[in-house]
Amino acid sequence: MRYVEEFRDPRAAKGVLGAIARTADEIGATRARPVHIMEICGGHTHAIFRYGLDKLVHEGIEFIHGPGCPVCVLPMSRVDECVELAERPEVIFTTFGDAMRVPGTRKSLLQAKAGGADIRMVYSPLDALELARRNPDREVVFFGLGFETTTPSTALTIQQAAREGLTNFTVFCNHITVPPPIKALLDDPHMVLDGFVGPGHVSMVIGIHPYDFIARDYGKPLVVAGFEPLDLLQSVLMVLRQIRDGRAEIENQYARVVPEHGNPVSLAAIADVYEPRPSFEWRGLGEIDASGLRIRPAYAAFDAEAKFGIGYGAAAGRPPVAAPEGCACGAVMTGRLKPTQCPQFGRGCTPETPLGALMVSSEGACAAYYQYGGARAVEAAE
Repeated sequence: MRYVEEFRDPRAAKGVLGAIARTADEIGATRARPVHIMEICGGHTHAIFRYGLDKLVHEGIEFIHGPGCPVCVLPMSRVDECVELAERPEVIFTTFGDAMRVPGTRKSLLQAKAGGADIRMVYSPLDALELARRNPDREVVFFGLGFETTTPSTALTIQQAAREGLTNFTVFCNHITVPPPIKALLDDPHMVLDGFVGPGHVSMVIGIHPYDFIARDYGKPLVVAGFEPLDLLQSVLMVLRQIRDGRAEIENQYARVVPEHGNPVSLAAIADVYEPRPSFEWRGLGEIDASGLRIRPAYAAFDAEAKFGIGYGAAAGRPPVAAPEGCACGAVMTGRLKPTQCPQFGRGCTPETPLGALMVSSEGACAAYYQYGGARAVEAAE
């Protein structure tokens, strides 16, 4: 690859779209009986709508938006715990910008900041570590959030804090993993899924083999994909050809970036710092076994849950927090509804006044529909 334009070439896209149409016809896909392909990653969802791929592909292909937005799947109870931490006078709470406007039951982090809490947006956990160095009299808490894509950077930062012996830096760990929720979706008898477009950035870290169970145990194809239009179109074509041929394999369209066995340095850091939680709550999916990570006892000094008595241990027996009335984030997150089918879309829930995380996250499906559909998306909801 020399130029990104190579992956946005209209002539090449036209050829791939033609191949997709021919293969869909061979399968017998129609608007009434479509092939359901789930793009797991929220970045893929935004790329699909940004480039209008949902309108360009054969009418017998339906994209199902998966739970691949880490901010979106965070339950409201964890947002409440972030606010609780941030409002402590001794704390400087640091977070990525995506999480600032996600509503909790009382308020969002942005509202807490407006109310006087010392909350700062950072671009890296290393920024939070530098704040801890510069403010030895304050407790600096980093909101560790994301899939395997961001998990290594947090792990490496914790290792650095340990080497320096910092005593005022902790991580509120909400890192989660991709394979368990895919299994939960496949085990749901109400879900109709024929294949998957797999996440590119996550797979850059973990490789392609953690998805082997999808083909082996469920007979579904998965193709790890890049984020340019031709990446996604080629990945859809690869899924369709597997279905046509009666195959179920894990294939790697994004081989220019994703190594088969992942990134060994990142995987070693993850294994050193984290261990699986017995279970973790996902918005829309409930508790999923071994789907979240927690900080190992060896690094307990950098675990905000342990240091401040907050989180899963402190919340034992606490009832789950219900979503706002009329909010369908859970159903949209799991592909049961399109964003425009939510009764609040574009009315009670907008980017300026969000009810749920899917409308504010840069990877949220509702944000994609609203941003790229504009007034048409709101009219469709009406």
